[in-house]
Amino acid sequence: MASMLEYIKIILQKVSFDRKLFEKELRKAIRMLMPAEIKRLRQWCYDHYATVHLPVLNICFERLSSLN
Repeated sequence: MASMLEYIKIILQKVSFDRKLFEKELRKAIRMLMPAEIKRLRQWCYDHYATVHLPVLNICFERLSSLN
């Protein structure tokens, strides 16, 4: 059975064509995952989507780091 993190990666890949959908799903994922999984998701997102969704990634993950 796939982990929640792997499932979220699939969802993000499917909605990556639309900035608003990508941001919505990323925010939802961040709320659902454990801190260690969020760290792995953050790295994966920057590796795969920094060229397309850098502002969204920066906003979503910046808010997260400001909470710590």
